[in-house]
Amino acid sequence: MSGPETVDRVLLTAAVVVLVVAGALLLVRIWRGPSMLDRAIALDVCAALIIGGLGARSALALDSFYFPVMLVLGFLGFTGSVGIARFIAVRDRPPARRPPAGKEKPR
Repeated sequence: MSGPETVDRVLLTAAVVVLVVAGALLLVRIWRGPSMLDRAIALDVCAALIIGGLGARSALALDSFYFPVMLVLGFLGFTGSVGIARFIAVRDRPPARRPPAGKEKPR
């Protein structure tokens, strides 16, 4: 192996190690919470970590096979995050206030 190939291999190995450590910390965040929103964000970051892992795999193998898969995972992660955020926003909305008795607006 030449010098640049060795440097590439070392950097890609370091990237994979960082992704694995981030994944382990992410599992702790999903397990402990404390809120549903924290868990939803952690699942979105999980999709980003999978995309990063596939990117490292593609760079290591010098193969572009995983690029469409990464694109689809990015789209699914985004739409999933938006859907969960909208669900949590509707769920956490305060109830509508009713006017006091006798002071209702005429129809």
